[in-house]
Amino acid sequence: MNLLETQTLRRPVALAALLALGASPGLSAWAQSAACDGVGESTLTLGTVQITDQAQGPLTTRHVLSSVDVLGGTAVQDSSVDYSWELLQRAPGVLVTPFRQGTDAGRFSFRGFNGEGRVNAVKLLIDGIPSNDNAGGMPFLDAVFPLDIEAIEVVRGTNDPRYGLNNIAGNANVITRTGGNETRINTTLGSFNTREVQVAKGIETANWTQNYFVASRDSDGWRDHANARKLAVAGKWFYTTDDGRYRTGLSVRHFENDALESGYLSAAAAASAPRSSPSYASADRSSRHTNQVAVFHDEQLSERLSWNTRAYRNTYTNQRWVRFTQAGVQQERDSDENQDGAISTLTWRPKVGWAHEFVLEGGVDYQRQTNLSERYRTIERVRSSQIRGWDYTLSNQGAYVQAMIRPVPELKIVPALRVDRFSGHLVDRLAGTTLPLNAYGTVPQPKLSVVYSPWQQASVYANLGRSFQIGTGIDAYRATSQKSDLSASLNDGWELGVKFTPLDGVDGRVAYWEQRASGEVARKLGVDGVVDNGGQANIARTLRKGYDLQLNLRPTGRVSGWVSYSHQLATITAPDPSAPTTLGKEIENVPHYVASLGADYQLSSDWKLSAWGTAQGSYYVERSNTLGKFGGNALLNLSAQWRMRPDLTLQLQVRNLTNRFYEYVWYDSGSWGHSPGDGRAFYATLAWKF
Repeated sequence: MNLLETQTLRRPVALAALLALGASPGLSAWAQSAACDGVGESTLTLGTVQITDQAQGPLTTRHVLSSVDVLGGTAVQDSSVDYSWELLQRAPGVLVTPFRQGTDAGRFSFRGFNGEGRVNAVKLLIDGIPSNDNAGGMPFLDAVFPLDIEAIEVVRGTNDPRYGLNNIAGNANVITRTGGNETRINTTLGSFNTREVQVAKGIETANWTQNYFVASRDSDGWRDHANARKLAVAGKWFYTTDDGRYRTGLSVRHFENDALESGYLSAAAAASAPRSSPSYASADRSSRHTNQVAVFHDEQLSERLSWNTRAYRNTYTNQRWVRFTQAGVQQERDSDENQDGAISTLTWRPKVGWAHEFVLEGGVDYQRQTNLSERYRTIERVRSSQIRGWDYTLSNQGAYVQAMIRPVPELKIVPALRVDRFSGHLVDRLAGTTLPLNAYGTVPQPKLSVVYSPWQQASVYANLGRSFQIGTGIDAYRATSQKSDLSASLNDGWELGVKFTPLDGVDGRVAYWEQRASGEVARKLGVDGVVDNGGQANIARTLRKGYDLQLNLRPTGRVSGWVSYSHQLATITAPDPSAPTTLGKEIENVPHYVASLGADYQLSSDWKLSAWGTAQGSYYVERSNTLGKFGGNALLNLSAQWRMRPDLTLQLQVRNLTNRFYEYVWYDSGSWGHSPGDGRAFYATLAWKF
């Protein structure tokens, strides 16, 4: 670590020390009396979410003293979207990258990373179950439809010790429905011949909760040759003993998607005929299947000691035929991934005389992947030659310990340490070689978080922490040409923020953050398949920094609104020796800002109007920053809800109201691709609840 990095990391440490000194027992009486158990968090909530008692059990996302945002069910359940990653557009600071190409339709990211796929930096969880693929992508998210979502928790930053692999910039946990005694049916008709049905059923008795969900969506798509048919089925069964000390459950989720690919256009074609599909993409299509099975067990071992365990199996298969450019060749890209894992957490909440509150928690987790990645050159989906054949395993063992120390009511301190280790090997069937995993060793990740709440209207928080990145695919393994094993890239970040509630019905956050990577690498996407050895390109040292501004408004019972603006900059501070001209340049596909705003107006007990919009800046498409900037946009959406009777609601929704042109653009080794986004669209949803 160089001197500049050391000085950068010292700043939040010094701040934490000052806050600790300032919160001595000699605090003024006004500060002591103003503090209460409800303050001392850095979490903001958009929409309504069901909050359960957390006096026992593990430390939750609300105890992560970082930029944490919760999207409640009311903010997402009524949305009409092709894929659930689009729902994250409403979350502050989140960048959504819409490829809109078959089953690989898009993903989200934040903190100066993009969702393009070169570096996937967000740990995704569904009901606390890890849900990334080997490369950090998010195929399992497609299985969760909006009506089944109770909340989405987004943690931005490097200080959450609960997760290691893929937790580079933070994590997002999608929480699905549990319990309830109701049936909800949403049927939607809309533009581009869209037809969707979602059915959610909850059954709850004294000891049992049962939840069933089924959904189907079929749409021709805005562009030509873009039809997609999706089906999701899920079930959850939980049993709790009479005394509430034991809770055991099973969750099962299945998803399948068959989709055509509209293909990437040239700049001229995207501008003149954005809804068209190039003729060379006429044989492109894809098929995806995902399954998740998880077993849960929560146990209150004693009054102050709790144990929580999850075991799971994820399976993911994807078969894709794609031709990126006229000059390129069609490829068949096949992925078959299996993950078996378990997570166990022990939480102790003793009574101590020297602190207002003390919690000590330790956790272990394990995941083993057995993956197969094959690629073929094809003509009209007929194989001509194989260009990849990887059969590989990856095992991850992780452990963490963290304490939540509250010496006085106004101050929380959370020190933590996480370590991760990896093992595995790769068989390259084409080369006839077996490659061992790079000897990453033990990857330590120290973390420290502090929040100080001298009065009930505001909390000042600071954190620092380390996350990491290892190679994906073949680049996690030591090639025969390598002189030595590669090390994990260490990401050291810190943040300083203020969460404030100056008035009833008003809350917000202001935060500044930085994150430095010691040796960042990016996947080579290999779009044309002329040479397809996989692999990753070395970016070297990087710096990401920015600030976040958020405000939620609820001035009356009828009106509510929000606005968020996140400014970010991702630059190369020490380039790869083979690319010295990239020094100081910006990393591709990272806009300088992302913003969102919206408002709801309850006209009467039966009528509600909503408007919301999103915007992002333009970005460079390659690291020399010489080929121009693309991708900037601002989109507006409207909806109106009419409660026709107590159990029946009609919603009308208009997306991209102004029919504004926008696009996703990539560049790779002289090739360009433009994927225009959807034009104006209308949807009508009939929601029945009984």
